[in-house]
Amino acid sequence: MIIDLFWGSASPFVRKVMVVAHELGVQDSVRIHNTAAHPIDRDLRVKGVNPLAKVPAARCADGTLLYDSRVICEYLDDVAGGALFPAPGPARWTALRRQALADGLLDAALLVRYELLIRPDPLKWPLWIEKQREKVEDALDAMQGDCPGAGCADIGAISCACALGWLDFRFPDIGWRATRPELAAWFAQFDTRPAMRATRPRG
Repeated sequence: MIIDLFWGSASPFVRKVMVVAHELGVQDSVRIHNTAAHPIDRDLRVKGVNPLAKVPAARCADGTLLYDSRVICEYLDDVAGGALFPAPGPARWTALRRQALADGLLDAALLVRYELLIRPDPLKWPLWIEKQREKVEDALDAMQGDCPGAGCADIGAISCACALGWLDFRFPDIGWRATRPELAAWFAQFDTRPAMRATRPRG
């Protein structure tokens, strides 16, 4: 199995794919292609794989195109014979719910970052930023009440860890640990996994 992965070193969604690859032991089968993915100045190289020109996007050896992170992660788990996506039943729905919450947190946080970094100052909308940050805080509260178990390393746990790691990377001012001790303790332990250490965001 070889896939070509179009990525960005700072993308939390790309990191999720790479954590999955490392957890499955297939990281050497992932050929990385650096991109200049951007919400306005779209990278045409990525558009050739994903019409939305968003990363992560992947091309399989047989030409199959895959996007976004949820699809690529499940593909890797399937072809590697992994168990990061539990079989249908309560454990699966819990894992997928946690993944959806973590991805939603990142969607809101990315909108804040784009508003602060890309939108011209006269057009910045403080209320928009405030309301997206509210979503981030609400998602963090939900994670605090639904921490994965100590031995859990499924797609839900991976997604939550990648979301928290990206908040530390881009929004250290949020200080999410102060009022969420259980979540902080869970993340501190999960973040020591080799897959997490090997995929720290940069850029």
